[in-house]
Amino acid sequence: MPKLPDSKSRFATGSFLQQLDDNAERWLLLIFYTLIVSTVGIEVIRRFALSYSSNWGEEIARYAFIYLAWIGAAAGVKDRAHIRIDIILNFLPRKGQLSVYIFGDLVMLVVACLAFYYSLETFLTSLKFGSVTHGLGIAQAWFIAAVPIGFSLICFRLLQSMWRDIRMFNTQQALFTGHKLFD
Repeated sequence: MPKLPDSKSRFATGSFLQQLDDNAERWLLLIFYTLIVSTVGIEVIRRFALSYSSNWGEEIARYAFIYLAWIGAAAGVKDRAHIRIDIILNFLPRKGQLSVYIFGDLVMLVVACLAFYYSLETFLTSLKFGSVTHGLGIAQAWFIAAVPIGFSLICFRLLQSMWRDIRMFNTQQALFTGHKLFD
């Protein structure tokens, strides 16, 4: 039976879409980590060397951390890297493993879709009433948007995960177990 191309070759090799699919969360996480570290570093220097601090620096770091957390959650779903107890999967047949993975992804997808819906409602309410941040004076809705953006990324990555699992099962490839912290 011919093998389907792996997930790395869905798009033309080296194409922009392939790079985006493979690395979007990494690039965004790098940007937000850099923003947090540089802002906090500058604020520490300003506070201790110049005896002056700003209220916007704390807000930038806080809101960047919120985006970092939600994008990181989507990256964890993509890599199947969230904490889980998967010892029982080793004792299941391939079809059982697929069933457990699909069931888990479906449950998580339902929860993520519900959370997306309710977080979108909060975002739209904040946008409607025009609340602003205290230090930056920017519409708070753009920072609240981190939650629906994060859940939409999670939903997208869950759908990709289910597609990958079904495709790998049908082509007799070993199922993707995720990236492990310790082996």
